Amino acid sequence: MPAPIRRLLPALTLCCALLAGATACGGDDDSDAAASPTTSVERQKFAKTRFVANAGLAAGATYQWIVKPWRAGKFKSGADGRRVALVKAGLAGTFAYNRLKAASRNAEGDPTLAKAVAPLTAGIDALKDLPSKLRKGDTSVAGAFDDVINQVKDAGKSAGAEVTEKVPSTAQLTSS
Repeated sequence: MPAPIRRLLPALTLCCALLAGATACGGDDDSDAAASPTTSVERQKFAKTRFVANAGLAAGATYQWIVKPWRAGKFKSGADGRRVALVKAGLAGTFAYNRLKAASRNAEGDPTLAKAVAPLTAGIDALKDLPSKLRKGDTSVAGAFDDVINQVKDAGKSAGAEVTEKVPSTAQLTSS
């Protein structure tokens, strides 16, 4: 009898999982409308926290995978590990741009932070093409990333939201 039970157990587990999934996905009620924080008060409640988290991740990625290798000379022609460093820098640049855009959207929820970050949106938008330049080997753009990150950190500090660098994992880099 042990053999039929071994065959029955996976089939029973699969049926339960399918049944649970089908009941969780069903329903047309509007109960999910109240679950998301869409009012301006709720968005403002965590605006500084979200800004600090997103800007911190952007700063950490920029420093870890763009600025440090750039200062160490990893991007120079003929340097050991140049190709890997440039690919990592390109990914980190894309990630940093994504997180900086998110941080600027978060800043809109807090009036003080919005005023401080507003002049930086043009600089953040200018970073859009820099990751592809990094991947192609144009190393002069590493300084531009560093400058924009420092400006965002200073703007956050002046608005009472001090940004600290948080190095994202490689999985976070590739998921953006």
